[in-house]
Amino acid sequence: MSERSGFLFCADPLRASRPDPQFAAEAAAARAAGGRIALVDHDALLAGDAAGAVARVARDSGPYWYRGWMIPSDRYAELESALGARGCALLTGAADYRRAHELPCWYEEFRELTPRSVWSAMAPGAPAPTVGEAAGLAAPLGPGPGIVKDYVKSRKHEWHEACYVPELADRDRLAAVVSRFVELQGGFLAGGVVLRSFEPFVEGGEARVWWVDGRAVLITAHPDTPDRAPTPELSAVREAVGRLGPRWITTDLALREDGVWRVVEVGDGQVSGLPAGADAEGLFTALAAAALR
Repeated sequence: MSERSGFLFCADPLRASRPDPQFAAEAAAARAAGGRIALVDHDALLAGDAAGAVARVARDSGPYWYRGWMIPSDRYAELESALGARGCALLTGAADYRRAHELPCWYEEFRELTPRSVWSAMAPGAPAPTVGEAAGLAAPLGPGPGIVKDYVKSRKHEWHEACYVPELADRDRLAAVVSRFVELQGGFLAGGVVLRSFEPFVEGGEARVWWVDGRAVLITAHPDTPDRAPTPELSAVREAVGRLGPRWITTDLALREDGVWRVVEVGDGQVSGLPAGADAEGLFTALAAAALR
């Protein structure tokens, strides 16, 4: 087994021997940090062929951080098993991946730091909740505006159509937004439907904080607002990150209009977007060191 830290990147779909161009600069940063690089076929993994997806990973080549495109939690578990069959391992196991990746798994540890949320499990392709079901789900949140998403993603670019509900007590409007969200997500619906209380934030953009073993190793802009990089207060968030447990996660924070920093989202760091111009070398240096601990 190699004593060097390992990074498992998505392969270029057009040339399987090199990293996906989207992650080429990060792969170079990982190499510069002393890491060894292996490649996984993301398309094969999503298609259910986990063994084929990891066929280029050398047997008994040690543990890896995954770094690439988002993977549904069940497919990530298949990736972990396929690597195990080759004598390898993931430094973020499947249980920890789900814990950071899906809102119902991280919500309790961040309850006081994030908008109030409720959720209902739903399989992709299942009928959208009825008017009564949506109203019943929203009831614990009380009146006021809300947000619709699934366990992982929102459709904020279809804000008024499939994301924002001006008044959760408006049963028909709530059901219409939920139904449209479910329709647009289609087979990509992750876990089920989540409703969140809407909180007004200032226009300064979100900060994405990268945590490795409970330490904030990098603070960047959010990829959606790369020109805005606020500096959040992290003491309470640090405690919640420690309670949650996964080794490499991200937290997206925004400043509420009353001056309180709020956690908008938690994510697994392996599949979180790194904005252009961010310090990839510093991030991968921290990951390389952590992998050897």
